[in-house]
Amino acid sequence: MTAETVRTWLDEADRVLVAAGAGLSTAAGYDYGDVERFRELLPALYRLGLRSRYLLGVPLPADMMWGYWAVHIDDIRFGSGPNSLYRRLRALVGERDHWVMTSNVDALFARNGFEADRVFTPQGDYGRLQCTVPCTQETWAAKPFFDRILAAYDRDTGRVTDQAALPVCPHCGADVFPNVRVGPEFVDGAYLPAGDRLARWLGDAPEGARLLVLEIGAGFNTPGVIRRPMENVVRHTPGARLVRVNPDHPDVPADLADRALSVPFGADVLLDALTARPLQQDRK
Repeated sequence: MTAETVRTWLDEADRVLVAAGAGLSTAAGYDYGDVERFRELLPALYRLGLRSRYLLGVPLPADMMWGYWAVHIDDIRFGSGPNSLYRRLRALVGERDHWVMTSNVDALFARNGFEADRVFTPQGDYGRLQCTVPCTQETWAAKPFFDRILAAYDRDTGRVTDQAALPVCPHCGADVFPNVRVGPEFVDGAYLPAGDRLARWLGDAPEGARLLVLEIGAGFNTPGVIRRPMENVVRHTPGARLVRVNPDHPDVPADLADRALSVPFGADVLLDALTARPLQQDRK
């Protein structure tokens, strides 16, 4: 019955806001806790006893840390092949008027058929670097830096063999870091316009338009980024509904009553169930 309700709510929706956390990318095959994938990509770090990509705060020499970032981000952010789960999600939304808000920094939405100018990523993007001071609000495309690092990367030792390949701020010479939110130094100017456009889209809804918030994989690591804001969007939007897809934390607020649906499994399982019978996708 859960899939039938999601199908019905989608068919009845005029507008869809897809809100995604790390659980969506995990379901799509990008699991930061995948020990075997970590061992395959980063064997030198595995031999040191490390087991996952969650390495923030781990004391590593700069040449090893940048080797990790280059390998990790090249795999997560710059893979060229399509991702079937994200493509299926895009097909599910169809021609409905929609936006995306995600805490993920891997650009998988924009890389799999969603319009980049309708994707709000308040936590940043692995595709950019910034000064850690920061001495400037400028950010830089990360791929050229990572290409130089990977060219000098020794997979057996996990080290970057050419110190000149390690990136520094071109203005002040300080360390740089991926342009993602880890503290108050985060440079967020590039992402704020999309947030403003999303807010206008929510506020300028045609009279009587029904909004469906499809929240996927947003737990309690950063509940103030996706989970709590989506609840508030539904609370303050007449007729809006919330579908919360989460195998570990599917609970929905009691005050939303029959306007919220708990889906206690992953996005891959839900999409499998939904594609058992085609949805209407010709709504404008």
